[in-house]
Amino acid sequence: MRIREIHIYQHDLPVKNGPYTMANAEVWALDSTLVRLVAEDGTEGWGETCPVGPTYAEAHAGGARAALIAMGPGLIGAEALPLTLMRRMNGLLTGHNYAKAAIDIAAHDLMGKHLGVSVADLLGGAVTDRVPSYYATGVGAPGDIARLAADKLAEGYPRLQIKVGGRPVEIDIETIRKVWEVVRGSGMKLAVDGNRGWTTRDALRVSRECPDIPFIMEQPCNTIEDLAKIRPQVSHGIYMDENSVDLNTVISAAGTGLVDGFGMKVTRIGGLQNMRAFRDICEARNLPHTCDDSWGGDIIAAACTQIGATIRPDLCEGVWLAAPYIDGHYDPRGGVAITDGHIARPTGPGLGVTPEAALFGAPVQSFGG
Repeated sequence: MRIREIHIYQHDLPVKNGPYTMANAEVWALDSTLVRLVAEDGTEGWGETCPVGPTYAEAHAGGARAALIAMGPGLIGAEALPLTLMRRMNGLLTGHNYAKAAIDIAAHDLMGKHLGVSVADLLGGAVTDRVPSYYATGVGAPGDIARLAADKLAEGYPRLQIKVGGRPVEIDIETIRKVWEVVRGSGMKLAVDGNRGWTTRDALRVSRECPDIPFIMEQPCNTIEDLAKIRPQVSHGIYMDENSVDLNTVISAAGTGLVDGFGMKVTRIGGLQNMRAFRDICEARNLPHTCDDSWGGDIIAAACTQIGATIRPDLCEGVWLAAPYIDGHYDPRGGVAITDGHIARPTGPGLGVTPEAALFGAPVQSFGG
């Protein structure tokens, strides 16, 4: 089954009650890029990529569309098999995993619909249809974050991610302690996410001043070298997030024991084909990890949930969705949402969602047809 048409769309996702604040960015709206693949038999598949602005990672919305437009002509007539398509894309363009991910997700959706199976089935099979999620707080005042933690605990979230960094580290320590007072004894897991915003000095201080609080540090510092420097000195587990830019880096980090787990983004690693390999590497090394993305609507949400449903349960740290931070759905009938801190895996073939194409207006670029 070959690709007959490729359509690329741009769509804005305003942040509800914005901005969403991280150590290195304030986000008021997200610029998402969507891809619609059409096969020779008319079967369609949808993909999406949505970087969180230009400073969160080595990715930005304009770059995603430029990369997709550069690859588009070379993908017409290609087999819509995810591995074959990934190799074709790598032959057309080096790097730009976050752009290739949109094509890869669309190919999985298309193939699932063609075969009448879910994307989770294509990825090896779901172990649950109720996937755990987690809530990311954003950087805020200690008391505000503690109250938010109480709300999310009551809503049933099994895990909370506290955003820190970009301010005096004393405030971060106060925030962590106030949240711990709220969730202690509840069983809720805690992650403290610096988004590369701490110096090694700050990370060491936080670990030394909070030895009694069982949180993991997610990407506390900027570089892999920083993580290696603090690794033997901290008493908390370290997860790699922004530095895990490709499978080669993941293999090195897992193989050398640099980290205790990962906060992995589907689009960062290049899509579901590479995410499947990442999942299996982590299972081989017994490393817990998330299956989420930086932002996006129902397409990314469905992709993350489908791969998240295939993770060995004791290694699944959850699937983060942007749904609580944005209004509306691409699929008005089957939009992906969080209920009681968990996500119902979309039913039906492919991703299990059917976007309403009219929401996105005319394509910014089309190929084939």
